Amino acid sequence: MANSINTNRGALVALQTLNNTNKALETTQNRVNTGLKVSSAKDNGAIFAIATSQRAEMGAQDAVKQSLQRGQSIVDVALAAGETVVDALTELKSLAVAIQDADPTGETATKLNADFTAIVNEITSAIDGATFDGVNLFTATTATEVSTNTSGGKFELGDGTVVNPVTGGGADLAATANRTAANVDDAISAFTTVLADFGTKSKSLDRQLTFVGKMQDALETGVGNLVDADLAKESARLTALQTKQQLGVQALSIANSSSSMLLGLFR
Repeated sequence: MANSINTNRGALVALQTLNNTNKALETTQNRVNTGLKVSSAKDNGAIFAIATSQRAEMGAQDAVKQSLQRGQSIVDVALAAGETVVDALTELKSLAVAIQDADPTGETATKLNADFTAIVNEITSAIDGATFDGVNLFTATTATEVSTNTSGGKFELGDGTVVNPVTGGGADLAATANRTAANVDDAISAFTTVLADFGTKSKSLDRQLTFVGKMQDALETGVGNLVDADLAKESARLTALQTKQQLGVQALSIANSSSSMLLGLFR
């Protein structure tokens, strides 16, 4: 190729090589700084779209987890109140037996009935106080549900049926005439059935929370596999590119000096 001061092909080639090296170096430095090999759509549009979608799913899973935790708290509050009520019902049975044996017109019966009434009031108070975040499974008149997944799945905590242990056995224990051991037994049986259902639901919610946690871990790992950079490789690549950059600068400098060498031909 002819020597020319107008066109310096060597400098052009050296400049292109240096520009490519600088571009690769910029990409590698960005990966090292962010820890990501795909940090924006321009890095890899398809992978970025998939990762963004999965990150959105992870955020939605957080909302599901919060819903399940809320549901678990609602059920656990009901169970805590239920344990108090069962203890009270057990005491009512003893009082009912004593009332049956006492003279209905005597002072003993009056005192026993007063105690019975006081415990009934305690049961009512415990039931009314079993509220979490505005929801009381014992007094709710509509179904109470929580989300179980991001596709609209629901889990029913209660069907909206009012559960009152005072009248749950079919007889109103607040009425003096109904204060028999048989009626209290019916109330205990009906109420413990409800508590057993709540206990089962609490365990189910716990299992679903565990599942959601595993799903989030799997999603996070999957996104990481798609977008995370291998920092060991990027570190080695960074060193190589920095060396290549320095050599490119030297090559460009040599190529640029070739024009001045032509002056020697005219001396």
